[in-house]
Amino acid sequence: MSSSQVMSQALRAKIMSADDAAALVKPGSHVGMSGFTGSGYPKAVPLALARRIEAAHGRGEPFRIGVWTGASTAPELDGALAKANGIDLRLPYQSDPTTRQRINAGSMEYIDLHLSHVAQFVWFGFLGHLDIAVIECAGILPDGRLIPSTSIGNNKTWLDQADRVIIEVNSWMNPALLGMHDVYYGTRLPPHRKPIPIIAPGDRIGETTYRCNPDKIIAIVETHAPDRNTTFTPPDEVSGAIAGHILEFFEHEVKQGRLPRKLLPLQSGVGNVANAVMAGLDEGPFPHLTAYTEVLQDGMLNLIRSGRMDLASATALSLSSEAAIEFNREIEFLRDRIVLRPQEISNHPEVIRRLGVIAMNGLIEADIYGNVNSTHVRGSSIMNGIGGSGDFARNAYLSIFMTPSTAKNGAISCIVPMVTHVDHTEHDVQILVTEHGLADLRGLSPKQRARAIIDKAAHAKFRPALSDYFERACRDSSGKHTPHLLDEALRLLRPE
Repeated sequence: MSSSQVMSQALRAKIMSADDAAALVKPGSHVGMSGFTGSGYPKAVPLALARRIEAAHGRGEPFRIGVWTGASTAPELDGALAKANGIDLRLPYQSDPTTRQRINAGSMEYIDLHLSHVAQFVWFGFLGHLDIAVIECAGILPDGRLIPSTSIGNNKTWLDQADRVIIEVNSWMNPALLGMHDVYYGTRLPPHRKPIPIIAPGDRIGETTYRCNPDKIIAIVETHAPDRNTTFTPPDEVSGAIAGHILEFFEHEVKQGRLPRKLLPLQSGVGNVANAVMAGLDEGPFPHLTAYTEVLQDGMLNLIRSGRMDLASATALSLSSEAAIEFNREIEFLRDRIVLRPQEISNHPEVIRRLGVIAMNGLIEADIYGNVNSTHVRGSSIMNGIGGSGDFARNAYLSIFMTPSTAKNGAISCIVPMVTHVDHTEHDVQILVTEHGLADLRGLSPKQRARAIIDKAAHAKFRPALSDYFERACRDSSGKHTPHLLDEALRLLRPE
């Protein structure tokens, strides 16, 4: 493995093994790790740290750390440390099965945060002191500046705030990434804040590299490994139908004069339904699309490559193996069409509202009044976390939530009388879409919303029970504004 991507002679003296670097992490530390949706995460030091923690536990010594990231990472980080029982606190988002099991068993604490809030909470001192940062980079320039990898996330803040820094330089990453990133150093603490100067998705307002005091860098570890690649299945009948309803809705909004023909900047959550929408847009009538989102998936990359989308702004890539290969092969073409930003900027409410973003996100369940649960199963067990959906839903020009109408092979309705946990209130949900139809909730009262959701979005199998509940609630509820039968609202359509 070549070390040519460490171009600073002064910093080359700090190159060491992952085991030696992991030995510099002390028990009880708060550790800021790079990584966002399986891209740009450190791939060697967390594994070495997990081995060290297991050895300490084998000797009867306590050893756990706090892990702060941008979002979800990968088995080499979350998975390895969780299996070693090495994490006492995790934030702000996760998707690892072992991590999830430990959180729900009560053996790991978890703070689920809006992704736009994390960096500022650290700057405010709300989360305690950051002891050490472990950041993957694509290279180090001769003057010591760091070339970001395939995600930025909270890395700028980790580098600024941590007392000590470990850098993983991953030679698998294409050094031609240099120039794709936009690292903004203009944020301030209240009362000295200034407007974020972005008025179009492609505006560049920062620098292409990270700054880091070289005295803080205590170790450099060289790696050569790809990101965790996400596998996406081709659109099936359900995801294709959902995408079709959304595209038909866009056409209607253009005809009504509420959207321009090229639409407004798109934000899309992660998953197969989101990719199905992107595939539909690639075949649709909308030219010169743009995106202001947090994650760039295969579908959005295909839109750029086909010429349907002019530019995409995000904080991270989340690509399949095939798309990652295409990305590296075409990086010179893509570098001027993709901007990767810190997540405090990609998810910034001020910018989202100014640009008029069209937000499209998934859910676990929605109720008949439009409240959305996107994080919990049966009210108390976390799935992944709220991620950036709240940042976008609250501030978007159009807030769209999409889901199959049922789960568990049709046994459970995703449209219920009352959600067991609320992440997005009815005030932040404008459009609800399933394979059965699209409920446009704009301008409707709660009872009108309920009828629209039951008639347009619920599965036919569950529609009679939902209608019966709603009609009885309208008759028997003590309050008629948002009628509920509280003694049965959480039981209906949820088998024990």
